[in-house]
Amino acid sequence: MKVLVTGASGFLGGHVAEALSNRGDRVRALVRKTSQRSHLERLPNVELFEGGIEDTERLHQAVDGVDAVIHAAGLVKARSADEFFSVNVGGTSNLIEACRERRIERFVLVSSLEASGPSADGRPVPVTQEEPVTAYGRSKLAAEKVALSAKGDLRVVILRPGAVYGPRDREILEVFKTIQRGLLPLVDGGAAKGVWVYATDCAGACIRAIEADVPSGSVYFVDDGRGPIDQRQMLADAERALGKRARFRANLPVPLFLAAARGVETLGRITNRPMMFTREKANMLLMHWVCSSEATSTGLGWTPAVSWEDGLPRAVKWYRDNNWL
Repeated sequence: MKVLVTGASGFLGGHVAEALSNRGDRVRALVRKTSQRSHLERLPNVELFEGGIEDTERLHQAVDGVDAVIHAAGLVKARSADEFFSVNVGGTSNLIEACRERRIERFVLVSSLEASGPSADGRPVPVTQEEPVTAYGRSKLAAEKVALSAKGDLRVVILRPGAVYGPRDREILEVFKTIQRGLLPLVDGGAAKGVWVYATDCAGACIRAIEADVPSGSVYFVDDGRGPIDQRQMLADAERALGKRARFRANLPVPLFLAAARGVETLGRITNRPMMFTREKANMLLMHWVCSSEATSTGLGWTPAVSWEDGLPRAVKWYRDNNWL
């Protein structure tokens, strides 16, 4: 099978490309001229194809001759809501049209739990929930609608992962670095819950979504099956994985937490740079983000292989072996 992977130079897309390569599939990796591609260059069966999802002509060339597309490209931080929509929605629209023209049969969109929105009570949200509370979440939901508009022409499967972590992830890396510096900041007592999935498992779900005989337009959550973990537990588990206990432990009041986010936003506007930590992101971190992948295991025949308890030490080992930590 020959698969186009968008976002292949990114975190999850890189794991998807690696998993396909390792099992002998041919991969066409869509990368930008400025992308970091050293990881992809070491993989067999991988063709690097320069282009972006905003370039319609290159996309038509990129999909030519492939059997399936896994669309993992997109912005996770942006300078404005318009920028999120331009790339996440506009890029998906461009790719869908290219697939329609070339009659590509199978299309997997990597969306996000943020497209569903938070859980009000800490229990798993239904897959029918569509209540995003961030610009990123709204753009991912809009991208889903674009993909679903083609479900009569392509076999479309949408995946909504929880928090993805593992080798090459820079977000959980910052958690480890903060603990290593001796700090353990809790926000509002650390009660907010979330679900996680190891990157190789999430990549495996993407591949199963290509292969599984499921109705076009199916939407599935992806998590490790452990259930939700609150922030207190997550940080305590990270300490154990590092083998280090933070010396300074602080419970940040919500007003201070939001003020810090406002400061980061201001810096982003001054420097014209997209920032991950915004007021929307800060508010999101005070909410429960909980789903269940039970239906995913049944529908896709997919089972996560890496537990939370095993995944954290694996991630720490990779960071240390590669001098990231």
